[in-house]
Amino acid sequence: MSVSELYSQYTRVWIPDPDEVWRSAELTKDYKEGEKSLQLQLEDETIREYPIDVQSNQLPFLRNPDILVGENDLTALSYLHEPAVLHNLKVRFLESNHIYTYCGIVLVAINPYEQLPIYGQDVIYAYSGQNMGDMDPHIFAVAEEAYKQMARDEKNQSIIVSGESGAGKTVSAKYAMRYFATVSGSASDTNIEEKVLASSPIMEAIGNAKTTRNDNSSRFGKYIQIGFDKRYRIIGANMRTYLLEKSRVVFQADDERNYHIFYQLCAAANLPEFKELALTCAEDFFYTSQGGDTSIEGVDDAEDFEKTRQAFTLLGVRESHQINIFKIIASILHLGNVEIQAERDGESCSISPKDEHLSNFCQLLGVEHSQMEHWLCHRKLVTTSETYVKTMSLQQVVNARNALAKHIYAQLFGWIVGHVNKALHTSLKQHSFIGVLDIYGFETFDVNSFEQFCINYANEKLQQQFNLHVFKLEQEEYMKEQIPWTLIDFYDNQPCIDLIEAKLGILDLLDEECKVPKGTDQNWAQKLYDRHSGSQHFQKPRMSNTAFIVVHFADKVEYLSDNFLEKNRDTVYEEQINILKASKLPLVADLFHDGKDSAPAAATSSKISVRSARPPLKASNKEHKKTVGHQFRTSLHLLMETLNTTTPHYVRCIKPNDEKLPFRFDPKRAVQQLRACGVLETIRISAAGYPSRWAYHDFYNRYRVLVKKKELANTDKKAICKSVLESLIKDPDKFQFGRTKIFFRAGQVAYLEKLRADKFRAATIMIQKTVRGWLQKVKYRRLKAATLTLQRYCRGHLARRLAEHLRRTRAAVVLQKQYRMRRAHQAYQRVRRATVVIQAFARGMFVRRIYQQVLREHKATIIQKHVRSWLARRCFQRLRGAAIVIQCGFRRLKAKRELKALKIEARSAEHLKRLNVGMENKVVQLQRKIDDQNKEFKMLSEQLSAITSTHATEVEKLKEELACYQQSQGGDSSPQLQEEVESLRTELQRAHSERKVLEDAHTREKDELRKRVADLEQENALLKDEKAQLNNQILCQSKDELAQTSVEENLLMKKELEEERSRYQNLVKEYSRLEQRYDNLRDEMTIIKQTPGHRRNPSNQSSLESDSNYPSISTSEVGDAEDALQQVEEIGLEKAAMDLTVFLKLQKRVRELEQERKKLQVQLEKKEQQDSKKIPAERPSSDLDVDQDADLAYNSLKRQELESENKKLKNELNELRKAVADQASEHSAAHGTPDSYCLLLNQLKLAHEELEVRKEEVLILRTQIVSADQRRLAGKGSEPNINARTSWPNSEKHVDQEDAIEAYHGVCQTNRLLEAQLQAQSREHGEEVEGLKAQVQALKEEMDEQQQTFCQTLLLSPEAQLEFGIQQELSRLTNENLDLKELVEKLEKNEKKLKKQLKIYMKKVQDLEAAQALAQSERRRHELNRQVTVQRKEKDFQGMLEYHKEDEALLIRNLVTDLKPQALAGTVPCLPAYILYMCIRHADYVNDDLKVHSLLTSTINGIKKVLKKHNDDFEMTSFWLSNTCRLLHCLKQYSGDEGFMTQNTAKQNEHCLKNFDLTEYRQVLSDLSIQIYQQLIKISEGLLQPMIVSAMLENESIQGLSGVKPTGYRKRTSSLADGDNSYCLEAVIRQMNSFHTVMCDQGLDPEIILQVFKQLFYMINAVTLNNLLLRKDVCSWSTGMQLRYNISQLEEWLRGRNLHQREVAETMEPLIQAAQLLQLKKKSPEDAEAICSLCTALSTQQIVKILNLYTPLNEFEERVTVAFIRTIQAQLQERNDPQHLLLDFKHMFPVLFPFNPSSLTMDSIHIPACLNLEFLNEV
Repeated sequence: MSVSELYSQYTRVWIPDPDEVWRSAELTKDYKEGEKSLQLQLEDETIREYPIDVQSNQLPFLRNPDILVGENDLTALSYLHEPAVLHNLKVRFLESNHIYTYCGIVLVAINPYEQLPIYGQDVIYAYSGQNMGDMDPHIFAVAEEAYKQMARDEKNQSIIVSGESGAGKTVSAKYAMRYFATVSGSASDTNIEEKVLASSPIMEAIGNAKTTRNDNSSRFGKYIQIGFDKRYRIIGANMRTYLLEKSRVVFQADDERNYHIFYQLCAAANLPEFKELALTCAEDFFYTSQGGDTSIEGVDDAEDFEKTRQAFTLLGVRESHQINIFKIIASILHLGNVEIQAERDGESCSISPKDEHLSNFCQLLGVEHSQMEHWLCHRKLVTTSETYVKTMSLQQVVNARNALAKHIYAQLFGWIVGHVNKALHTSLKQHSFIGVLDIYGFETFDVNSFEQFCINYANEKLQQQFNLHVFKLEQEEYMKEQIPWTLIDFYDNQPCIDLIEAKLGILDLLDEECKVPKGTDQNWAQKLYDRHSGSQHFQKPRMSNTAFIVVHFADKVEYLSDNFLEKNRDTVYEEQINILKASKLPLVADLFHDGKDSAPAAATSSKISVRSARPPLKASNKEHKKTVGHQFRTSLHLLMETLNTTTPHYVRCIKPNDEKLPFRFDPKRAVQQLRACGVLETIRISAAGYPSRWAYHDFYNRYRVLVKKKELANTDKKAICKSVLESLIKDPDKFQFGRTKIFFRAGQVAYLEKLRADKFRAATIMIQKTVRGWLQKVKYRRLKAATLTLQRYCRGHLARRLAEHLRRTRAAVVLQKQYRMRRAHQAYQRVRRATVVIQAFARGMFVRRIYQQVLREHKATIIQKHVRSWLARRCFQRLRGAAIVIQCGFRRLKAKRELKALKIEARSAEHLKRLNVGMENKVVQLQRKIDDQNKEFKMLSEQLSAITSTHATEVEKLKEELACYQQSQGGDSSPQLQEEVESLRTELQRAHSERKVLEDAHTREKDELRKRVADLEQENALLKDEKAQLNNQILCQSKDELAQTSVEENLLMKKELEEERSRYQNLVKEYSRLEQRYDNLRDEMTIIKQTPGHRRNPSNQSSLESDSNYPSISTSEVGDAEDALQQVEEIGLEKAAMDLTVFLKLQKRVRELEQERKKLQVQLEKKEQQDSKKIPAERPSSDLDVDQDADLAYNSLKRQELESENKKLKNELNELRKAVADQASEHSAAHGTPDSYCLLLNQLKLAHEELEVRKEEVLILRTQIVSADQRRLAGKGSEPNINARTSWPNSEKHVDQEDAIEAYHGVCQTNRLLEAQLQAQSREHGEEVEGLKAQVQALKEEMDEQQQTFCQTLLLSPEAQLEFGIQQELSRLTNENLDLKELVEKLEKNEKKLKKQLKIYMKKVQDLEAAQALAQSERRRHELNRQVTVQRKEKDFQGMLEYHKEDEALLIRNLVTDLKPQALAGTVPCLPAYILYMCIRHADYVNDDLKVHSLLTSTINGIKKVLKKHNDDFEMTSFWLSNTCRLLHCLKQYSGDEGFMTQNTAKQNEHCLKNFDLTEYRQVLSDLSIQIYQQLIKISEGLLQPMIVSAMLENESIQGLSGVKPTGYRKRTSSLADGDNSYCLEAVIRQMNSFHTVMCDQGLDPEIILQVFKQLFYMINAVTLNNLLLRKDVCSWSTGMQLRYNISQLEEWLRGRNLHQREVAETMEPLIQAAQLLQLKKKSPEDAEAICSLCTALSTQQIVKILNLYTPLNEFEERVTVAFIRTIQAQLQERNDPQHLLLDFKHMFPVLFPFNPSSLTMDSIHIPACLNLEFLNEV
């Protein structure tokens, strides 16, 4: 390829520029060889002529095609030179905000001066396990590469982080260490990774300071070795430090600060524990105020100091040591403030004895004040003959003070580093390590001194090692690909290193000059001029005799020789050191003692050279003679040896600007650092060989457009590539064919891109020509067709218009005719209507006048009539009144006359006679009536005597029957009792009927109230309608707001529910993890502590103790003593002896039994005494016999009643149940469904109370009847006397005899009733008196005991009395506590018993109803088929399995531990769960709570053991998840709870548990199901995750799209294993098919399967999207197309499996939107608005990141502009998106286990023989 072909018109080049370093331009015409200039056009369209040196013929650098700009790896650029590197870094940094870029093996990191969200845990996990070239450049990628190579090659690694101050070295090293700590974890519980991270704040506090270039600049170098064990987990660390900048302790330049720890300590000076430090603000101290401002913007020194203290504590530094450290630091500040006063002679100085700061210094360090005051101003000189003390000048004293302060700080720094190393040290064996070197970069300032010389010397050594390593990697790559290897010339800086460190080099001459007694910096500089003036790397400045220039690999640096000797010696006077050695503080004394204690400091900090006056001390302080340069050279050689034994990884930090502005790029500063850090050298070495490398497959896909059609027939892609290149590139030296790649010289890829673009351009022109011709033809045909159509329509329009005109003319004539006729007709009608109206009004007027006249006449007639009638009535009334007055007077006169005659007649005797005749008749009648009544009375008396005799015989018969009953204890009740029971039942029914009446009344009232409420509601509705009409608009708005708020509230509630469920399941997951850890520790302890004399616990005990969190079952009411004895039997006598509570219970129970025994003995004695009194003589009195007979009768009747009570209760209970059921149905329709348990309890209570009352009345009545019969039999002779007495004491009045007899019997019965009650009360009273006497006796005994105890206590000492009293109080409180516990336990047991009884009653009711229904159906069937023969039916299988207790372990082993899922293929799914439930049901049937507890506990432990053993087996985990869920469903379905029994059949209801409530075990099984589900998800994710990225992003699902992907950059193949690990989408679908098949075959619930795939699809979405966000090569239009196709295939798979529901589809929504974002247009504001409205599931950061990463496919597609991205950001500002860039692919949705009852009945399940469960018996 000739120069003229390369430098043709429109070619873009780079030309130098003084401001921007390099500037882009475009050739306006072709260049021909020999021309002296180029015609260029700059980007601002200015024309410029660029001159060319004819001799060197140096043409400007060519610019890379736009498609290569922004590459992740600089070595992937076609043209490799400085402007291309600078432009690529600038584009990535400013336009895409990418701060990391690869340059071969170097990671270039540009400091953004802004916090970026790219260092979170999610990013760490995204880079973990990934190959280095697969992801975007990142410090985590370098750390992962080092970690992976350490694990794979078993070779130590190093990460070398370099750069100038402020470039971000410390932060990069910190993030690398954090990556190792997060990914690897620690091998023990010492949290070594936290300690490694905790060392950072300490080292930053004591070794970092603010400089003009960086607010947190590291002023020392450090190399941290992180140790790993064989499993590559962190076990320890070690730190080595280099060249601490001690001069900063005593001097700071303007706008700089001292080390952070000084300012942190001053900020915390007001704390109480720091009062003794006597510190104030930092402005008050000389050593902290020289730089001016003592604060840093955005930094809180007090808060940082608290972090430093916490880090000290975490690393094990005791509080006392921390205080001593802070004392030493504070003493340095006080030392700097010591005032030194010069004397008049100028040769001596003094310090005031009252100097406050010197006193504080001495007090803090624990040294003598007077000695320190003296030796700060004097020095000791030793000669061969004498020793004398000499005073020092002011400058000498200040220098000595500063040297002492620097030395103290350096020793403290070394001590802290040694202590950090001690905290990070481990006793475990280190298998390998990764070193992180954070060291200063190349430095050049206006004034460069000894520190810059050492720093640049170290960088020369590191650059040499870097060059050799790059050269070695290039050689290995060529050898691997079998490319002919030719030597590449690269810069070797060995001469410069020899100038510095060789014999008689700069350092040697410096050390030699330091040994000279009166050596000076000028003499040393002169020696350098004399010795090295001929070296090409050494130069002498023209204008100076004290400076020298060293030509380093990066730049020339001029060093000023002033203070070189002093800094190299680092002198401090030994007298001051000896004072510090004698300090009272042990830490201060240890810092300055020689020997082994100072070794750590010697290894980590610069040594000192102490001038001594005594020869013995010179021998002992031999180490102090080593200069700083010698020490630094030695430590640097050790570092290089360490690095040479490791595999290095390089991170070069670049400072983009000196103003520390975020995302501001200064090209001058960037180029300067790129030259200094070796990046350009890497480019130069790469460019010297074959920098561009393509795999054959990628090259074919990219450039197959250049292949001829006949060559495409060849199937060998490698041969096609060879033929294409040989035909396109004529020079064979421009490319080489390797084993797997094609190697190109620089610029060849650009040439191929140009050919490809030309081919595309020619094809585009051809396509455009053809398309344009076709478009013109289509346009002509369309115009012709349109013309014909227009003509046709125009002609038709004209014809239609003519016809329309003719029609309109005829229509006008017709309209005129009709209109005129209409006008004439209307005029006639109008005249006619007016005439008729006038006539009507006239006639009406005449008629109204006549009517008015007739009306007036009629009214006058009526008035006359009424007046005449009134006058006639008034005359009649007056006449009638007069007649009545006359009649009254006459009648009064006549009555007076008659009264007078009657009075005369009454006084005569005849009248009296007439009256007596009537009275005699009445007396006779009364006497007859009395005689009749006496006859009737006699007759009734005879009948009564006959009835009494018959009654007596009946009583005798009843007595005989009673005796027979007492002997046989059987028999039926008497007819009278049955009648009474029937009467009671009638009363009960009457009560029910009354209740029903009340309920009916209540219902009626309720209906009335409902009617009223309905009326009110109707009125209210009318009012609401009126209000609605007024507020229509407001209601619409409120409805929208309410709907929105309700939706938001629902979403919030759902979110809170999901979070609560997720927290609970995370707790379950954490519990399982802790349980696993506990098991591991227990196994380890068992292995460690296992001895030959070890005795194992019983197997059942160990299994029960291992799961102490499972609940126990207690169903029977066992006493406390039995519980205690059972505990003793279970845990053994030795353990029980240690349990105080158990023994107190036993003691209490023994006392209670003793008291009961005494009471029974007393009662027995009383009974014997009563029997002995009764035996000698029977009482003659008949009253006593009657009482005894009454008692016997009462007792016998009581027994009969109790025996028949059960039958009556059953009958009543059945009736009540029916009534409850009817009422429940009624109330459920009216009020909703109430609690059936509460209704049933209330009805039972009412029934029991009513039965008790009726029962007592029946017993009392029966007693009265029996006692009355006995008394009648006893007094037969006396009853006729009663009948004979016919005279009554009441008066002569007659009384009915029947009434008298009834009254007499009633009084007798009342007396007997009162007598029976009195006897019962007397008995109760006697029992109470006896009980009270027993209590009094017990209290007396207790008082006696207390008195004895009190007397004994009085004899003791006061201390013993107090102790005895406390013991007594403790025993009392313990007894009370035990009583309360017993009461609580009894109440709980009673509650459980009542609940179980209630459940049993409910079951019996249901069974009875089912039995009645079955009996009725059988009866009907029997009535229909009378001739069917009845056969004997065999007993059916009841769905229960019985096993012996000793077979439990065998059951668990065969059914759980050793069971393989394949063995149950073809059987009922979840068969083990059904078998386990049938075993549990039988244990419940026999009421064996221990068996249920043991079986469930063993089952759960067995499942956990199986899952632990098969923790990576998906089939086994799915099998036990389905069985655990099925067992949980069975326990719910057959628990007896109505909520779980709605879908049960009658047969399934028979299989419910009867005695036990296993609610707590259901919770345990639910937790176990969650753990199994989480393990299932973990296994499935582990199988799917390696396939996702390759299948979703890299594989060609649509053939042909990958051929237009961007150029393949140089991948880091060192981390790639041999072989093809790519997966296609079909592999992912096959894997999910296998998951789905396994779960369906094993009977897992569909809801759980849906949740499993929801989780898996979320992981696919998260992993794919995270990789998309971290990979530039996949952010293209073709990837979006491939991704959308892959997602559609997954959705199709979901639909085919009936899993395509909203929740599963939503998990893929972010990935779908990301694919659409890659395919959308990205130019106009309308496109931005469409993107914002479409990408709702993506956060703002994710959208911007994808747009920044978007890579055009070819030169025809434009990049996404920065302005468009800013528009997107502006429109998305209102979003409240999370701050995380990546999705948490480890996030797990909370799982739900919905209740899914089984339709199988237990008796239909068959147990296969392959399970070996022959010992199970079907019940």
